[in-house]
Amino acid sequence: MPIRDVTDDDLPSILRLNTEFERYLSPLTAGRLRELHAAAAYHRMMAAAGRIEGFLLALREGARYDSPNYGWFARRYPSFLYIDRIVVDAAAQGRGVARTLYADLVAVARGAGLPLLACEFDLEPPNEASARLHRRLGFAEAGRQRLPGGKVVSLQVLRLDAAGRGPG
Repeated sequence: MPIRDVTDDDLPSILRLNTEFERYLSPLTAGRLRELHAAAAYHRMMAAAGRIEGFLLALREGARYDSPNYGWFARRYPSFLYIDRIVVDAAAQGRGVARTLYADLVAVARGAGLPLLACEFDLEPPNEASARLHRRLGFAEAGRQRLPGGKVVSLQVLRLDAAGRGPG
């Protein structure tokens, strides 16, 4: 399964996939997805048989993005790549799509000299699959926050510099 950049033509399928997993993500409209796509430092996907199996969208520090989670990292870290969302189609789960996208992201981040990946996953309500994945990849909790509406997230970092043990 090759990895490739997401194009404008892929956005309707990305939006549908995001909607299927919205309970774990922030909701997206077509307009908001276009904005994130334009701002993304990394927006890549894997597909098979004409169907998107998974995608990952990440933003650098300094992006114009009003996410409270992104803002938490921006206030604490001068240089990072923030994983806004990763989604793997239910039919493709357990086949290494997320791990492959993360390995590609780490290579891109290291190539750009970035010291840190940042992301979050839900604690309330829990997203156990995401917690397991990020633990296996070496992410560590840097903090927690309660979001409007009551959701609680674990704010995670993966150090890629000499002080960290990032994958690869």
